[in-house]
Amino acid sequence: MDKSPITPDDFFKDACYFELSLILVAIAFGWLANINPFANLHFSEFSVIYGLVGTIPLFLLYRVLEQVRLESVIKIKDILFQTLGPALQRYHWTDLLILAAIAGLSEEILFRGLIQPWIEASWGMTVGLIATNIIFGLAHAVTPFYALLATLVGIYLSLSMDYEGSRNLLLPIIIHGFYDFLVFVTLMRTYRASR
Repeated sequence: MDKSPITPDDFFKDACYFELSLILVAIAFGWLANINPFANLHFSEFSVIYGLVGTIPLFLLYRVLEQVRLESVIKIKDILFQTLGPALQRYHWTDLLILAAIAGLSEEILFRGLIQPWIEASWGMTVGLIATNIIFGLAHAVTPFYALLATLVGIYLSLSMDYEGSRNLLLPIIIHGFYDFLVFVTLMRTYRASR
């Protein structure tokens, strides 16, 4: 097996710092664009519940893709297993929950709190939805197929913001964070079982 480019010793710290830096990027570019990336972030009990329930379709898709034997899907699984597996298996599930929460918060603040409203202000909601999530997919372009999947997941996350009838960034934050947590735990367990 190839050696992972991610150093397991520094993974948690480096990943947290990187993800937190995305919030600083969102604040800086939001200041330049006169957009508050936190403007649509509101707490409600229903948003938390809808967010947790909204994670189910994404995680079911992940579990289904684990069983698919297409070369493009196998390549993604191998990359994730070889790069994240050695790092994730060293941590407790609570560490993975913290990392996933930070990732969900920071990426949603940047993409759906800043980039989407920025594009929508100039070109409308449809272009904002599509363009934001193409950028989101490209930012996650481990492989071309993974970029496509990430784009589709991004569209799902963007649409979830308006589920309650008014825009609330808390829903995609919870969906994204909880989904990442479930995938991290699944990868961790799979890697440990393979050793």
